[in-house]
Amino acid sequence: MEAVAEGLWGLADYEEKKGEIGKAVKCLEAICQSQVSFLPIIEIKTRLRIATLLLNHSNNVNHAKSHLERSQLLLKSIPSCFELKCRAYSLLSQCYQLVGAIPSQKQILNKGLELISTSEDGFSGRLWYCNFNSQLANALTIEGDHHGSISALDNGLMCATQMCYPELQMFFATSILHVHLMQWENESSARDALNRCNVIWESIELEKRQQCLGLLFYNELLHVFYLLRICDYKNAGQHVDKLDAAMKSDLQRRQQINELSKELDAVNESLSRSDLNYRDRSALSAKQAHLEEQLSNLTGNDKEFSEPIYFGSARRTWEDKLELAPPPVDGEWLPKGAIYALIDLTVTVFNRPKGLFKECLKRIQSGLQTVQEELKKYGILDGMREVDLQHSAIWIASVYLMLLMHFLENKVAVDLTRSEFVEAQEALVQMRNWYIRFPTILQACECVIEMLRGQYAHCVGCYDEANYHFLEASRLSENKSMQAMCFVYAAISYICMGDAESSAKALDLIGPVLGVMDSFTGVREKTSVLLAHGFLLMRQQNLQEARNRLAFGLQTTHNTLGNLQLVSQYLTVLGNLGLALRDTVQAREILRSSLTLAKKLNDIPTQIWVLSNLTAMYQQLGEKGSEMENLDYQTKKVEDLQKRISSACLSSHHVELIAKVKAEAHQLSETDIKRAISGPSMRVDLDIPESIGLSVTSPMASSSRLMDFDMGRLRKRKA
Repeated sequence: MEAVAEGLWGLADYEEKKGEIGKAVKCLEAICQSQVSFLPIIEIKTRLRIATLLLNHSNNVNHAKSHLERSQLLLKSIPSCFELKCRAYSLLSQCYQLVGAIPSQKQILNKGLELISTSEDGFSGRLWYCNFNSQLANALTIEGDHHGSISALDNGLMCATQMCYPELQMFFATSILHVHLMQWENESSARDALNRCNVIWESIELEKRQQCLGLLFYNELLHVFYLLRICDYKNAGQHVDKLDAAMKSDLQRRQQINELSKELDAVNESLSRSDLNYRDRSALSAKQAHLEEQLSNLTGNDKEFSEPIYFGSARRTWEDKLELAPPPVDGEWLPKGAIYALIDLTVTVFNRPKGLFKECLKRIQSGLQTVQEELKKYGILDGMREVDLQHSAIWIASVYLMLLMHFLENKVAVDLTRSEFVEAQEALVQMRNWYIRFPTILQACECVIEMLRGQYAHCVGCYDEANYHFLEASRLSENKSMQAMCFVYAAISYICMGDAESSAKALDLIGPVLGVMDSFTGVREKTSVLLAHGFLLMRQQNLQEARNRLAFGLQTTHNTLGNLQLVSQYLTVLGNLGLALRDTVQAREILRSSLTLAKKLNDIPTQIWVLSNLTAMYQQLGEKGSEMENLDYQTKKVEDLQKRISSACLSSHHVELIAKVKAEAHQLSETDIKRAISGPSMRVDLDIPESIGLSVTSPMASSSRLMDFDMGRLRKRKA
């Protein structure tokens, strides 16, 4: 019977290579369903193979789980078979995670760790020990037990250190850093974890580092997330550049591989001809060998993993994968497509405050295209809703959907800054429509959408509606930073209304944020509230206190954030203040600098605001020629802005976006909600602290910090 099993295994291999997965599974299931009994070890190996095929090529997780559970029962009666037992535990653990059965997953992993503790399987045993601790850390992270997760990862790191395996050490060190960024108890813990990553990474030979592309991306992205969170843009820049260069190099490598593969296919096809003479066949054989060698050099360590990678049912090849750790460790963070999109998003987030909008829009377009192509692979097409998703597609769908929303969010932000209100409308409507279709997965985006609706309403002069959406966004979020920024935005809208009652409401909103502004990580909230407060003080004629607030805020913004729009807005308020204090010499220089920045950003409202101040200054100084020239330019800009606002108001989307009504979406049952939001492991949990909260146990925190504080809209306009 063993020969029969060997024959069916071989046939299954043949069918799998042809892509006939159903036939391959049937070959293997013939062994399990046979009337004649096979040896238990044959049945176990067969069931493990079936489970692997099902997990790699289908959505049938429950069927795979049944085979693995049967294998586990059979293995109980066999005293040896260490490798098979570990493999069964590992695969079953991943099945439990896919169906959201985290307690069962933890139980099976602990059994695996118990098995290893009684085994003497040396190097192999240690690798499985690392595997189980890695998966256990994921399970604990999903449950919100970050301390337990770090403990499991520390165990893995200690084991990798004892094995003198620096690449494996780096996998655990970066995973620990990721968890610290998730929980963010204090900056020092995250910094210590980051420094440990640096030490281990430097201990790896340069040639090996270049081969560890997955670890390079993971490590560099985590560095960027940390540095953006603490607002260290200067040091973040070098890591963003390194990521971008590595991505472009890998894309170029993939292109070379594709070209060589096509050439090799053509050679193989020619060699299959029976009428070739000896000389031609020899030449083609030599070319074939040369091409195969070139391909081997380019692909390096690219290979199929011994453990399946579960991101839905779409077939994934070597070029989709970024290995973080060697088999059998479950070592992949995200598919390569998601990493590429995340790098585009990171470049966008980094460049937008600098006003590099052309590059930002290019990256947004690239990222959106990548994400939409990946969503199609997983069957997420127009009209599909959350309830239609397969279990195994939920996690990876959430990754790409969150990326999609962040690209659209940045598109809205860029378009509003450039006064492209109709384009901003379209991106914002897309965000709302995606949220309505996937309300649980995109639950965190609800408050972001409300905040962006407030930004849009403010930009077109609908300040009362803007207040409603900003305050609604603050109520929808539990994130303190998001709440603070929404209060500041609402305060600005109140100030723009211009009456005493609205100014009092603005102060009520700003006051609490001023009291806690030093408690936030970084200075983003602090610089924003200082600008709003300084502007309010100036309106209230408290000029000296306003100057002190604004000068301190400007210095902090310039030294840390490098946000040109925010700097321009600070300068505009200070220039206005200089005029009020009759300091026309300083006001002239400040306003000219502000106008230069506003022109670079194509920020028309700020340009108009600066130009109106310059016109007032020229009047004070009696410079009639400059006054008339400036006024003429100002009038053209006002007309341009009014045309843009009018076009936006005539759009069919305008009324629904500013309406004081939340976007309503169908909510899933409690079971479906758990399934959707409890799943993503720490390697699927995206985070750009600039925009995304790290916690996976509650909905991701809002993206408020992606929206720059926009004082360019302070000037009151008619809709």
